[in-house]
Amino acid sequence: MLALTLTPSAFAQGLIPADFFNASIDPAAPTAVDADTLTFDSVANVITATGSVVLRQGGYTMAGQSLVYNRVSGELKFVGEVTVLDPSGNLAEMDDLEVTGGMKQAFMNALTITAYDGSRITADSVDYDDELLTVLERANYAPCGECVDGAGQRIGWSVQTSRVIKNGEDGSITLEQPTLSLLGIPVAWLPYLWLPDTGASTLGSLRMPNYDYSEQTGHRLEVPYYAYSSRWTDVILTPTFMTRQGFLLGAEVLQRFDAGSFQIKASGLYQWDKAAFTFTEAQRDWRGAIQTSGEFKPIKDWTVGWSYTAFTDAAYLVDYRLAVGKSTTNQVYATHLTDDTYFDARVQQFNQIGNYTAADQGQQAQTVPVVQFNHVEDLGPGNGRVEIAGKLLGVRREFDSKTTSNGVPYVFGYAGNKQHASLQAGWQTQWIGAGGFVATPYLGGRADLAYYDGTSPILPGATTLWSATPIAAMDVRFPMAASDGSTVHLIEPIGQLVYRGSNTSAVGITNDDAQSFVFDDTNLFSYNRFSGSARQETGLRANVGGRYQANFLEGSFLELIAGQSFQLAGSNAFAGSDHTQVGVGSGLDTSASYAVLGAYAGLTQGITAGGKLQIDTTNPRISRGSLTAAYSKDRYGASLDYSYIAANRAAGVIKDQHEIGGTLTVPVTEYWSVNSSAAWDLSAGSFLQVGGGVVYDDGYLLIGAGATRNGPTHTTPNATNLTASFRLKAPAGLNLGYTGSTALPTLP
Repeated sequence: MLALTLTPSAFAQGLIPADFFNASIDPAAPTAVDADTLTFDSVANVITATGSVVLRQGGYTMAGQSLVYNRVSGELKFVGEVTVLDPSGNLAEMDDLEVTGGMKQAFMNALTITAYDGSRITADSVDYDDELLTVLERANYAPCGECVDGAGQRIGWSVQTSRVIKNGEDGSITLEQPTLSLLGIPVAWLPYLWLPDTGASTLGSLRMPNYDYSEQTGHRLEVPYYAYSSRWTDVILTPTFMTRQGFLLGAEVLQRFDAGSFQIKASGLYQWDKAAFTFTEAQRDWRGAIQTSGEFKPIKDWTVGWSYTAFTDAAYLVDYRLAVGKSTTNQVYATHLTDDTYFDARVQQFNQIGNYTAADQGQQAQTVPVVQFNHVEDLGPGNGRVEIAGKLLGVRREFDSKTTSNGVPYVFGYAGNKQHASLQAGWQTQWIGAGGFVATPYLGGRADLAYYDGTSPILPGATTLWSATPIAAMDVRFPMAASDGSTVHLIEPIGQLVYRGSNTSAVGITNDDAQSFVFDDTNLFSYNRFSGSARQETGLRANVGGRYQANFLEGSFLELIAGQSFQLAGSNAFAGSDHTQVGVGSGLDTSASYAVLGAYAGLTQGITAGGKLQIDTTNPRISRGSLTAAYSKDRYGASLDYSYIAANRAAGVIKDQHEIGGTLTVPVTEYWSVNSSAAWDLSAGSFLQVGGGVVYDDGYLLIGAGATRNGPTHTTPNATNLTASFRLKAPAGLNLGYTGSTALPTLP
């Protein structure tokens, strides 16, 4: 069933090389003609050639036995066997060729194209007009050429069709009777299909038949059907049959316009066995949802759109394996984007999808609105640049969003209404001194205005906050390089001094968008490490460290980044009180931070490795660490991952966390391989997941199957899943297919 959908879309992408017969030709470019007999009519400006004719113009090379070429109109006609080599390396072989319009219009018989990527296209005849249509009669496409390897084995895939029509005006593709062959064996056929275009969005929206199983629904078969399809409109019906829950019907309307598109989806069912679900709101007779979204580009550089979902209960989409898509966010938005300016305005409501009650939904924030902008202005050589950024965030919640982890309370959002406006402007430039010394100064400031109405009993009392923060920073580096002819070494000491002249860290009053933080080598040299605008760093801080990089012969490399941060004066924002516990145990909540190290290496033997360390230098110990290593060569593959997080009782983590995992791939024949994977929770002394499978991959066709088993500490404990993969590939970048899993019934 999957192949029925992939057949036309895969063929459409490989229909004709995108740049075949499309290279522009300068009319004044010289035309060279070689032939046994050559006649030039200077009055009519017509060249007639016979016998071993070779014509070259503008990068094209055409060869045949008989040619008439009109230099005024650009029309040429070859009779007999003809070959055409275009500027991109596509080679076409045919019987007879008529070309008009400067290589952009043609009619060919018995065409064979060997494209620059090795793929081959054949057709009994082709009428090619770049401005209107491409019509191929009895066309065949194979990304693997003959699709026979050096040992005489059939490989890859191919598509045959009775007729293909490509509309050059709107990009649509019409395919009549396409047939897909795998390893030379026909496996799928369609009578007809029309595609609006062959872009990623269209191919990605194609509906695929699907089989699934769960204890709640039983065996489940979903078969999408295009009830109506045209250039502008698709109507898709999706009947789904389930052995335990009966019949579910889905319908979708996709409407396209020149400037955008929108879609409306609706689905629902009467449940045969509502007691199959333990979630109270799912135990109802009728369940369903309506989903809609759209996006338009009304004028240049502007995009507007929306998404909205209404459902009987939040678990419906998950329980019936329906696409969630944009259903987690109801929103209306407008975005403006140019090379130097970004503006985005949204009103949003966030939906929790799964076993969540109406009270749970009331804990989710609504942003009413969130408006952001950023503008960069270059001041010319030597004068630096100015950057201006601003954000307006309005947050509304019906209930407090809070939890407790091992006795430590977390509050992720407060009931009530909050507005926070912030504006930051800054100037920076770069000075390069003697010996390569680099200094980058920054001068700027930030202004904040926030209001919270105090609805929550946890944080009572309305509060208004005004804050102005001057910012000054200097980044200095002294890169030093050395080479012995085969190896290049770079040592770069780095020092930063950052001053944010405010004692107010919680500039947004409540923390709604700066709740996650891990201190490591990626943000060691950052001026403000908080992830959102509701919090900011304060005081005077120094960041000290360096980078070492070595590039070896044949592409091997080693890179080390290490350093530490010091709070020199003023209040430390990471040590301040925050109900999200964002700074607790982060390594920046003390005057001298944890030391961080990042190491990355790559070897030409197919080995790559990387690791991170976070070290508490006060009481020397490793507080966080990770290591990854991988090997890939001659179709063998292996990887190993290890992570460690030290216990942090202040944040509710009562014991150390250790996890290790690995994968192994071993080839068994030229195209077949077996793989296995395992992950182990060292702290709990139990496995997290184990699995294995078998894969066929000849570079053009991939088919795989396997199984995984989750451990007792997994989100879905002791569950077994069957996995399957199917992909059609081509050297030019085509990669279409399906990867999914189906849960097996839980064993008693």
